[in-house]
Amino acid sequence: MAPERTPRGIEWHDLSAISRWDMLRELTLPMPWFALSLFIYASELWMFGPLASFMFFLCGLRLNHEAIHGNLGFNRMGDSAVMTTLSAIMLGSNHADAYCHMRHHKFNMGDGDVEGRCGRMGFWQVLRYGPRFPVDLNIAAWRSGSQYWRRRVVLDWLAVFAFVGLCLISGQRFMILHLGAMAFAQCLTALFAVWITHQGTENSGIAGRSQRGVFAIIAYLMFYHREHHLFPRVPVHKLPKLAARLDAQVPGYASSRQPLLPWFDPVKP
Repeated sequence: MAPERTPRGIEWHDLSAISRWDMLRELTLPMPWFALSLFIYASELWMFGPLASFMFFLCGLRLNHEAIHGNLGFNRMGDSAVMTTLSAIMLGSNHADAYCHMRHHKFNMGDGDVEGRCGRMGFWQVLRYGPRFPVDLNIAAWRSGSQYWRRRVVLDWLAVFAFVGLCLISGQRFMILHLGAMAFAQCLTALFAVWITHQGTENSGIAGRSQRGVFAIIAYLMFYHREHHLFPRVPVHKLPKLAARLDAQVPGYASSRQPLLPWFDPVKP
């Protein structure tokens, strides 16, 4: 089935405007979770630290995702600086992710979409594939990307090695536990960043799943994925407004929606 096309006649340009407050909020979004995770790892309750680390990683993905699409109000140099900084703390090349993510938008679930192919896997299959997923993204960016992408990937990994070295030299338990949590999170990225938003959609004619309601808020609005694919220049925090416009103005849009967790978000006919 042909991929879903962006519907015409939907006003979205007003939603793409970025204020200084928007920029500040996005840049600081992961920080409280990062600080909380380190605080917990340094305490006697260190075993609960991965919960805060997971939320930090989720917010880091959102910030990185906004940088990929130029939705932070920076120029490309500023976006790259954000991605490289996050690469160090999250232990992976975000420029490799960026290269593959842009191809994911271009070839959504089709040939040439290295990122999206795990969306066609089963649950247990994608769990087994998880540790290989970041490796495949880096290989794809290195083999298919231009010299620009290769340089950026190298800079990302230099930042990662420098950060890991500082953590190990410090000898602090909370820093070493953070490294372990980020390595584990990288192995789960295929599951919660790609599979969960695309599984079961390859022959549906829709661009991705879309979750509304409480669960969407808990996930920092990252699961308005169908709307993001259709209008990638709309910042994540404004996707609920975009979704409301699509529901109201595009015939059949609301009834064709596939949520991630239907029992938390029933689709109205």
